[in-house]
Amino acid sequence: MSRYRFLSYLAVLFLAVGFFTRSALLIYSYPLVDNSIAEICSLYLVGMLYDVVSYFYYIIPFVIYLFIVPSRIFQLRIHKLFLLLLWFGVVYSVLFGAVSEWFFWEEFGKRFNFIAVDYLVYTHEVITNIQESYPIPTILAIISILTIAIFYTISRWSGGVWSILDDSSTYRQRLPLLLLLLIIPAVSFYALEKQHLSTTVSTNRYNQELAKNGLYSLFSAFRNNELDYYEFYKTDDDIEVLKRYRQLVEYSDGKFISTDLNNTLREIVAKGKEHRYNVMLVMIESLSASYMGIYGDSANLTPNIDAISRRSLTFSNMFATGTRTVRGMEAVTMSVPPTPGRSIVKRPDNSDMFGMGWVFRDKGYKNSFIYAGYGYFDNMNEYFSNNGFDIVDRVSFDNNEITFANVWGVCDEDLLNKSIKEADIAYSNNQPFFSFIMTTSNHRPYTYPDGKIDIPSHTGRQGGVKYTDYAVKEFLDKASHKPWFDNTLFVFVADHNGGSAGKQELPLHRYKIPLIVYAPKILSAQKITKLSSQIDIAPTLLGLLNWSYESRFYGQNILGDSFRPRALIGNYQKLGLYRDNKLTILLPDASVKEFTVDELKLKSSKYTEITPTKEDRDSVIGYYQSASYIYAHSLNKN
Repeated sequence: MSRYRFLSYLAVLFLAVGFFTRSALLIYSYPLVDNSIAEICSLYLVGMLYDVVSYFYYIIPFVIYLFIVPSRIFQLRIHKLFLLLLWFGVVYSVLFGAVSEWFFWEEFGKRFNFIAVDYLVYTHEVITNIQESYPIPTILAIISILTIAIFYTISRWSGGVWSILDDSSTYRQRLPLLLLLLIIPAVSFYALEKQHLSTTVSTNRYNQELAKNGLYSLFSAFRNNELDYYEFYKTDDDIEVLKRYRQLVEYSDGKFISTDLNNTLREIVAKGKEHRYNVMLVMIESLSASYMGIYGDSANLTPNIDAISRRSLTFSNMFATGTRTVRGMEAVTMSVPPTPGRSIVKRPDNSDMFGMGWVFRDKGYKNSFIYAGYGYFDNMNEYFSNNGFDIVDRVSFDNNEITFANVWGVCDEDLLNKSIKEADIAYSNNQPFFSFIMTTSNHRPYTYPDGKIDIPSHTGRQGGVKYTDYAVKEFLDKASHKPWFDNTLFVFVADHNGGSAGKQELPLHRYKIPLIVYAPKILSAQKITKLSSQIDIAPTLLGLLNWSYESRFYGQNILGDSFRPRALIGNYQKLGLYRDNKLTILLPDASVKEFTVDELKLKSSKYTEITPTKEDRDSVIGYYQSASYIYAHSLNKN
């Protein structure tokens, strides 16, 4: 079947590019490579295996397309032209990938990994950096010339490009080849990913990386959603780090129950009577401190939340741990630092993790994760349902409970009305409740019901913020008439800031968020200025409940006498510790940077780089290496 000759030529191209890319990187890194004959042969043989497997992954959509297109359409001149253009694009993309790997290796000494995945997230910064660093027009022109040369050469070998596309085979004739070409990648995936077939070629890191295929590594990194801390970041001896971890998290109201360094369990002992307050924690999408009047913004976007905060326990120096919703969820529910890569919420094997859900459930509470959209998004339902919560998402809403919805879910009013109904059900069953509520209206496309606020729907972020502010007021007004209101803590916190871009490594002003605990019959109004982080929210709430419990939290009770001010912030790659007016950052090239924070304003921050102190270096490694170690060894399971 001549239609499949396209794939055979692609196989030659794929393996040739893989070989030359590996060889170029080997030459570039030769002084750092174990260059014994056995090691070199090993890395090329294993490298060829990965190249072959990657090829079979790569061609899956082509295999399916070539099978389903009928012969009468396949041989149409316009379809042949389409295939030739597609073939040209494929050749170009394979060469472009090889060139991209060269520059990636030049910076990181690695094949593609989750950092490359991260580049797809921070497109503005990455594209700007590339444009400023490399002669992009020249590089693209060279790739185009090489593509034309390869295209011409293959055409000559094949006897003309049109001859490749003459095919009149039937579906029955094509079926065996289809099955074979789909079974091979399935078996490869099972062997390499599921059964973890050993492909270790060397203890030398460069040899091991050279044996990989960049496309395969990118696929694997995206699937596993994490960066290996030990490969990319500054490390210390694990035993010393675990000792340091104990010093960082142990404080007066919680002691480790064992001297075994692998036992992370502590016992929190409270004095006096435990409270059985209900908790409604509303995590507000992208509610930056920079949008709020209480922090100095003059746009009057949050008049209602500002007013509520003045009657609340307000934490005015709170920082998000990350730049995505799932990072906020992870930090608030589990009280852990942001480990490299994606949030634990999106990773495999994230069930039965120690967190607030289990603490509340052990105390007899009804826990609900209440989300405006479909909770399969970002793996939220999977995470919450396997960590102590019942799920109430878009599927749970009756038609008469929805007045407005967009692609992200029902509007904030509908969501908060549903939350009140769920609270009513728990109250009617004489059961205290903990509701984790996630809003969505303050998210692009910023649409919401007409006539609620003075900013038209679908006109931008300011409208999204102001509508959410309106919905919060309506929520509290309705809740105030409920019999459970006086016994409820209403917690309002952002998942992350409205943007993460900035000139600095980690722009501090972008991470500042509100934390407000409103309970007029329980708490007196107070402004807490201590520097703190989302990981401190869980122990602080449990402190307000005056509970004794077993803990694996990293965070501290902000209201406790022994609280040590600091904030942990990060993105997918960079991991920061902010304290004593200094920001210490771990970077994925195993370096540590430190800055004095010269200015931290509502919408700007300025730093001066300094030499990291040993204490700060040890502390930032202590937090992040221990968190990675604990997760990797499942030491934070419930």
